[in-house]
Parts: sequence; structure tokens; C-alpha cells
Amino acid sequence: MPTIFTRIIDGEIPGRFVWSDHICIAMLDIRPLHPGHTLVIPRVEVDHWVDLPPESAAHLMTVAHHIGNALKAVVGARRVGLMIAGFEVPHTHVHVAPIDSMADLDFRNADTSAKADELDSMADAVRAALVAAGHGATVPS
Repeated sequence: MPTIFTRIIDGEIPGRFVWSDHICIAMLDIRPLHPGHTLVIPRVEVDHWVDLPPESAAHLMTVAHHIGNALKAVVGARRVGLMIAGFEVPHTHVHVAPIDSMADLDFRNADTSAKADELDSMADAVRAALVAAGHGATVPS
């Protein structure tokens, strides 16, 4: 049975994509830890990130780096945090989230009722920042 991420990647369930290439996608989390919280997800379903081919794992980090810089430009948080937890969905995903403190990385503080229009607006802003940084070829319209 495909994971929810595979179903989103395949278009069965909508997602707010900000990056798409042949190895991975990045989309806004619908339960953000902080506005702009983005997930970088490989297209291939691999439960534990250490089981990814090293080249794919490195690519996820490169994309997370680009997303992190876009989030810095858009949100202006003190830091951009990076986390691979792997317990929520059995499909590798990297959390890239603007943070002001370590408490911002606590999933108990996730916004479980994020507004669709605010997520849409944030996705537009992140896409625009990625395009401005020269990544237009990987930014879905």
C-alpha cells in the first residue's frame, strides 16, 4: 500500500509543492511547526533515510539547503532547523522549518489547524524565493 506521500506525489491527494525534480519533491507541511515548514521527500518509498542510496540522501540535503535559504528570505526566522525523525510516515522525509528556538522543533506544537489560504500564500512566497535564487527549473507552477 503506498504511503500518503506517494499518493501526494502521484497526484491522488493535493499538496503544496515548492520543488520537483527526478529524485525528490518538496512541499509545505499541512501541520507546520512554524510557518513555511517544508518537507523534502524522495520519490522512491524508503522508510528509513539511512537505507537511501547515498547519492539520493545527499541530493535531499542539497534540496533542503536550497529550501532553507528560500525560507530565510521569506520568513526571517533566527534559524532554519533540519530534522529527520521518521516516525510519522514510513517514507523518508526531511523537515526544513524556520525556527526561533529549539522549542519550535517540538511536534506537540504543530499547527493542526493551519489555514489553507495562509499555506497557499506561503507556498507562493517560497516558490518565488526559489525562482529568484535561480532554481526556476525545479519550481512547479
